[in-house]
Order: sequence, then structure tokens, then C-alpha cells
Amino acid sequence: MTTSLWKSISPQTGYPYLTEEIEVDVAIVGAGITGITSAYLLSRSGKKVAVLESGEVAGGTTGGSTGNLYSMIDKRLHHIQSKWDKETAGKVTRSRTAAVDLVEKLVQKHEIDCQFKRVPWYLFSETNEKDLTIEKEMRAAADYGLEAKMLYELPIPIKVSQALKVENQAQFDPAAFVKGLAANCDPRNCRIFENSPVHEIEKGEIHVLSTPHGKVRAKNVILATHTPKGIYALQTAIYPYREYAIAARLKSGEFPEGIFWDTEAEFHHSLRSFSKDAEQYLVVVGGHHKVGKAEDNQHFFDNLEQSARKYFDLGPVDFKWSAQHYKPADGLPFIGESPDERIYLATGFSTDGLIYGVLSAMIFADLLNGRENEWVSTYDSGRFTPVKSAKEYLKENIQVMKEYLKVLPGTSDADDFSEVDAGEGKVVDHDGQKLAVYRDEEGEVHCLSAFCSHMYCVVDWNNAEKTWDCPCHGSRFKINGEVIEGPALKPLEQKDFTS
Repeated sequence: MTTSLWKSISPQTGYPYLTEEIEVDVAIVGAGITGITSAYLLSRSGKKVAVLESGEVAGGTTGGSTGNLYSMIDKRLHHIQSKWDKETAGKVTRSRTAAVDLVEKLVQKHEIDCQFKRVPWYLFSETNEKDLTIEKEMRAAADYGLEAKMLYELPIPIKVSQALKVENQAQFDPAAFVKGLAANCDPRNCRIFENSPVHEIEKGEIHVLSTPHGKVRAKNVILATHTPKGIYALQTAIYPYREYAIAARLKSGEFPEGIFWDTEAEFHHSLRSFSKDAEQYLVVVGGHHKVGKAEDNQHFFDNLEQSARKYFDLGPVDFKWSAQHYKPADGLPFIGESPDERIYLATGFSTDGLIYGVLSAMIFADLLNGRENEWVSTYDSGRFTPVKSAKEYLKENIQVMKEYLKVLPGTSDADDFSEVDAGEGKVVDHDGQKLAVYRDEEGEVHCLSAFCSHMYCVVDWNNAEKTWDCPCHGSRFKINGEVIEGPALKPLEQKDFTS
């Protein structure tokens, strides 16, 4: 089983599921860092808020994140400078810094036990092939007043050609932070519901959100779901990817405080430590790939472990997990009002979701309270940037069109149920249907339609997490068809394989 370190050590929350029909000022779909920070800020400003979460608070992407907070970005500040301009890159840096500062302020104000600490962030190259990247990022950091310097060795046992060190960044336990913040939302104005998946949104003057056992009526809706639920044109400009993580106890030696990013490693790009029960764990993250496009998901975990053991004396891997992110075509997130009036979205965070989730909440709190926000235009969700987006847009959407060719006969994994082994899932052509077939360890067959309920792309089997993943727009489903994440609102259709 794949289990996140953060989810494993955080206490259960126990919020109820929705069993009634209520009316609020703002309905928030999703109880990760975006949704809960939005609920906190809005409820404390006097707005009546309802949060609808399909699972548990912090149980989705937030609970599967790295727990790192930094002003730098995963696609590099100098890339933002070259694709956009120095002014835009400056706004990105300042807005991200403001988000880290808000997290620190909230932790201190409410004494949230989430191991928040200020630590340095490092970017390093193992050979001189990536030295130019380090040098460009050094100049970009200096442009915006970040406390940065060049190094030629690191306090970890990896030889480097060059490295950049940026002081005063941060890390924390993201699940503990979000659960702590949820407990401090204004109880007079905020209600949080777990195990309450939204399966329909009726748009109108008053939006109506339906869950299995209740409804919420709201003038405003925030889709804090990492990608907007339902069908939006914006989904052609954000691309779903997965990344993998492991956590193992250090048997000897110590790992210094800090966030370490490798520009060249094949299987890891991020290293950090975390203390639990007087033991220090190494957290290793990497293995980037398009959702639904991996031949063998399990090998990403194996490769992360092999890579880490080259440098560190580790015990068994106690935790392993993966998480989803959405790459924006033009390099910046989309935060703001959608084409549907008074429905707000926040997406395209890439691997910087913790920072952009908090920043989104700051923007939403201002927008819904009629206040100006200096970052709104930078992340405008309605922007049109064909020149900046063209390369990624064409590449990614050509791939999506190729995925739709899988509806043709002869493009499935198997032609018969007998070809599906125990513990395995395959797409099977059966009586003119494409079926997502999983055979459990006891030999029982679980059969679903292989067509994603979002836009009918054919799903793919994820052997590491035993899920059905859609390579077109990133929806993911359990073996019983229930939605895990992504834009899909409805589950995969159940099929009777004997018919």
C-alpha cells in the first residue's frame, strides 16, 4: 500500500458528512490547503462558508505534498523572466514570499503543531552541464532581494559542480497545518463536511452543489480541487502529472536542515528531512510523468529508493506515496473567477501547490470581500497567452488527441478476462465494449467502463496504487469506480462482466 508520511502521522478529524440542505455565502469544494485557508480567511471576515470534502481534511494532494515552502519556483525564476518579463517574475517572487509569511503568522497565532521552521533552500548541479542554470537562477534571486549565495559543496554527501543557497525558506507538516487551521476557522461562520463528494453543480444565480446525502446553495463557489470540477476550456492549458515520494529512517548520520533540489538526477530532484518520535527520516521526491502514461508506476518508488541508498544509510522505506500536479502551459497558475459567474478556481500550480494554495486563498478572500489584491492580474484565470503557451499547448493536446484513438478496436491491453492476473488491472475489449477490469488477490473480478466520466478518454491502470487513471485530464478512480481526484464529478460506470 502507498501511504503518505503526513497522512500517517496526523490525527483523525471526524467532521460529519452533509445530511441536509443548507445555504451559505461561499461553498468551497475541497479541504486541502487551498480550501481550508480560504475557509479560514473568509469565515473570519464574516462570510458564511461550507467546505465539502470527498474524503478527509488534508487527505488529497496536500497530504501527499513535500511540505516545502519557498519563494523560488520549480520551473525556475529565470524561466519566468524570459517567458514573461522581470516585472512578472518579481510579482511571482513577492507573492510567494507573502504566502510563506502568512503560513508562519498563522502557525504562530494559533500555535499549530506542524513543525514549521525556516530553513535554507538549495539548487545544485552534479556536473557542469547544468551550471548555467545555477548561475541564471542566482542572478534572478539577486534581482528580487532574496538572500542567496553560490556554493561549491553541500552539507550532504553528494558531490556538486555548483550550488545555489537561498536563506529563509521554510518547511512544515502540511497535513498537520491544514487540520490545525481547520480547527481555527470561525465556528459561527464555517461548517466543514468530510466524506461529502460533490457529484453535481447546478449553475445559476444561486449555485446548487449536490452530494450523496445533501445540498448546499451558495452565491459563490470556490473549486479548491487542484483542477476545476466539470468541463472547462482551461483544461486544455493545464496538464496532469504525477510525482513520487518515499520516506525512510536514517540509520546513521544526520541530514542537515534544508530543502535540496537536484537539477540533473534521473530519479530524484528534492531531498529533505523530517523528525518523528525522535527518529530522523529522509524524504526523497521525484519520478515525474504524465498521468496514465507510465508502463510501471511501481518502478518509480524502486528507483527513488535505489538512488537514495547510494548516498545515505537508510532503514526500510516506511512510507511511499505519489501526488498529482497540473503544469500550466505558460508557466503561471490560473487563480480567479471562471467563465461561470461567481465560480472561482485555482489550478496550474505545478509542484508548488502549497504556496499557490495559500496565495489563492489570499486572492479569494480579497475578491469576495470587495478588496483590491495586487496579485490578481498576475494570475488572471481568464488570460489568453498564445505565444507563451504555444509550445506546451500543442505538445500536450496532440498527446490528448492520440489518447482518444484508444476507443478503436484492438487498442486495449487484453481481449479476454483470463488475461488479467490476480492483483492486476487491464483494459479489456469485450463484446464491443472497453472495460476496466481488475482481478483482486482472491480472484474476484471488478469490472467498470473504461471510459472516464469526465470526457470519455480511456483510463489506464496504475499498478502501484491500484487505481484507474485518465491520461487526458487527470481524473483518477478507485477499483470500485469512485472518483479520487481530477475534474470528473461522477464515478466510472459499473459493468457486469457476465453479461
